[in-house]
Amino acid sequence: MKTILEALYRGQLHPHETIVPSHPEYQHLSQQVVAQTEQWRNRLGEEAFRKLEEYFDLCDSVNSMQVEAAFQHGFRLGVNLMIEVSGNREEWLQKAASGLL
Repeated sequence: MKTILEALYRGQLHPHETIVPSHPEYQHLSQQVVAQTEQWRNRLGEEAFRKLEEYFDLCDSVNSMQVEAAFQHGFRLGVNLMIEVSGNREEWLQKAASGLL
């Protein structure tokens, strides 16, 4: 079995393709989006709807960049937290042994 690091390095790990929100309303809201999209397509006609889709694509690009930045920030924060905790490991063990935690 390959390590996560190996899979990531070799381009075999694509978590963004498999993430599905677990929020209870996600499925319902997703279905509403699909239904309303079809309604707008019918109301606007193909040409106007195509322009609206181009606008939404721009919005999606901006949102994707924000999500990517948030992921990177969160990942860095998590790694720094691990470094901080592991750097004080001896102090933590001493406190734990003396009952101070």
